[in-house]
Amino acid sequence: MKKILSAVLALMLVLSLAACSQNTTNQPAADDSNANSSDSNVAADVKSEGVMTYDEYVAAALDSQVVVETYVQAKQSWWEDKATVYTQDKDGAYFLYNMACSEEDYAKLVPGTKIKVTGYKSEWSGEVEIIDATFEIEEGSYIAEAADMTALLGTDELIRHQNEFVSFKGMTVEAANDAGDAFMYNWDGSGTDGDDLYFNVSLNGNTYTFTVESYLCDNTTDVYKAVKELKVGDKIDLEGFLYWYEGVNPHITAVTPAK
Repeated sequence: MKKILSAVLALMLVLSLAACSQNTTNQPAADDSNANSSDSNVAADVKSEGVMTYDEYVAAALDSQVVVETYVQAKQSWWEDKATVYTQDKDGAYFLYNMACSEEDYAKLVPGTKIKVTGYKSEWSGEVEIIDATFEIEEGSYIAEAADMTALLGTDELIRHQNEFVSFKGMTVEAANDAGDAFMYNWDGSGTDGDDLYFNVSLNGNTYTFTVESYLCDNTTDVYKAVKELKVGDKIDLEGFLYWYEGVNPHITAVTPAK
């Protein structure tokens, strides 16, 4: 009887160990679960039915209706139930101008938020944007890293990256006006503290005008304060959104001494 009981107990022990071994083998590692995050979905960035790819959006005619899925990168402004937002997916960027948006929904548009946007492709002084748009929030999240566009300054290729989050490195601050100031309030120097900041930077003998858009980065932000402290001749690195106005006119969000 004892032998039979011992055999039964031994068999139960073997079965228990086998079950434990099988459970351990099938248990996913912590890193594996992270790999199934929204970042993986963004890498594939499969569009929903009826949604354009970025290439299809670029090829669409001006004034035609467009439908895109994209991710909020920054908010510029909201008033009278209209929002202006910088957005981007893994292939390109979309500037949403005066999109229909309640104040409650505007609060939900935090960086990374995925939205489906229906509107009309438009152009204003070289800036391609989506106007008269509506949106709905979808599942997913993505925040773009700044792509280094320094080498593309002065080339025809730069405009292909319009509205993307970008960086420019090793730029030299040039005088913004005949008085030798490093920046101006407004494009013509007519403004005061709190207005847009305009400043010039150069690379390889060419000079470009960059802007701190006060609706995007007001006079309480680090970048606004940093530009006010610039001196002609400073070497700086910059980040911002590749806005276009009669040529390249980035909306700058960060300024640091060049590395």
